[in-house]
Amino acid sequence: QVQLVDSGGGLVQAGGSLKLSCAASGRTLSYYNMGWFRQAPGKEREFVAIISRIGDSTDYADSVKGRFTISRDNANNMVYLQMSRLKPEDTAVYYCNGGGSATIPGHYWGKGTLVTVSS
Repeated sequence: QVQLVDSGGGLVQAGGSLKLSCAASGRTLSYYNMGWFRQAPGKEREFVAIISRIGDSTDYADSVKGRFTISRDNANNMVYLQMSRLKPEDTAVYYCNGGGSATIPGHYWGKGTLVTVSS
């Protein structure tokens, strides 16, 4: 079992940056691919980014490619999402996810952190 706590959301102006964090407890994170998903108001949850177990491979949704960077620190059981050049359409609740892929989320979820981008 893995417990995930995501944090770092907030209100930012368009063009700004935020860094989300995901802290894990329980089983070590190195067992799992780790990802970020998001859900905007009135929309379904969607894939944002994923990183392999040892961090040698990443994948991103086309909508965030070149603006967002996912990283991990297995020694400290942390996963990060650096978000730059934010757009109003990035406004959503962002969820840390463990054990899945870009197309199929894993079983482990954080409770979410709200990112609001103002125009």
